[in-house]
Amino acid sequence: MSLELYLAFIASTAVLILIPGPAVALIVANALAHGSRGALVSVAGVSTAVVGQLIVVGFGMASAMALLAEWFEWLRWLGVAYLVYLGLRQWRAAPIALGDVAGSLDGPKVSRARLYWTGVIVNATNPKTLFFYAAFFPQFIDPLLPAGPQIATLCVTFLVVQTLLDGTYAILGGRLRPWLASRARARMRNRVTGGLLIGAGLGLALARRS
Repeated sequence: MSLELYLAFIASTAVLILIPGPAVALIVANALAHGSRGALVSVAGVSTAVVGQLIVVGFGMASAMALLAEWFEWLRWLGVAYLVYLGLRQWRAAPIALGDVAGSLDGPKVSRARLYWTGVIVNATNPKTLFFYAAFFPQFIDPLLPAGPQIATLCVTFLVVQTLLDGTYAILGGRLRPWLASRARARMRNRVTGGLLIGAGLGLALARRS
């Protein structure tokens, strides 16, 4: 494809990813609760789910998607319920000064596996993204050139841009964490984290109705 078309794809992808959705809300929430490292683990989980979605779109499995549509509805609602549950639990949690936990800003210990799989679940249970990819990518494919290499290039580029921007959200969220580390701000931190998680769940619920 032409350089102009490729750059237009990168710019469009960046704008779309910068609009906060369920995955971004989860990443920022984990950054506030567990620091940038914990949030980056969630980014890895989100990116893993994106890889699977891009593979499905890249191989044109539209017929399989139609057959699995009913299962995706159940998966999506499970994702909604899980995020809202986590958000409510965090919202109601007793205020804890992050600086008092193990003398650092590491917060309550949560396994990396849990942070990773939460990221996978949040993105994988939003099948709307599959149909979005299928509608978005063709706009940047030159019909006069072989489609396969172009689709592969767009998928890899999308994954790189998505991972970099989600990682930026994780790092920025972690940078704000020390400001929220005192006991006086602990309740506010819980409410912000819980609100973001609930918002992520509501984002998935709205995706179901779109």
